[in-house]
Amino acid sequence: MTLHTVNKSPFEKNSLESCLRLARQGHSVLLFEDGVYGALKGTRFEELVTEALKSNSIYVLLPDLEARGMRSDNVIDGLKTVDYAGFVDLAAKNTRVQAWL
Repeated sequence: MTLHTVNKSPFEKNSLESCLRLARQGHSVLLFEDGVYGALKGTRFEELVTEALKSNSIYVLLPDLEARGMRSDNVIDGLKTVDYAGFVDLAAKNTRVQAWL
């Protein structure tokens, strides 16, 4: 399986949209650094992310979310928050890591 990582804001780059369009069923996606903006409720990306949750697990790095003044209750329902150890676990349990820059 593959872990896809997105660290760019979806408001500045199309990395999140490309990632979600090309990720295969069962793959995992981790939003970190400015990629966490794609995890927020009420944005134009919420429908895209919600649809992707039907076939992918999507995670958001909690320390990066909090560093930007956001809380986990602002995250789209169904996304899972992870800490740095959780990030390492995701990378270790997947055979590949694909970074979307």
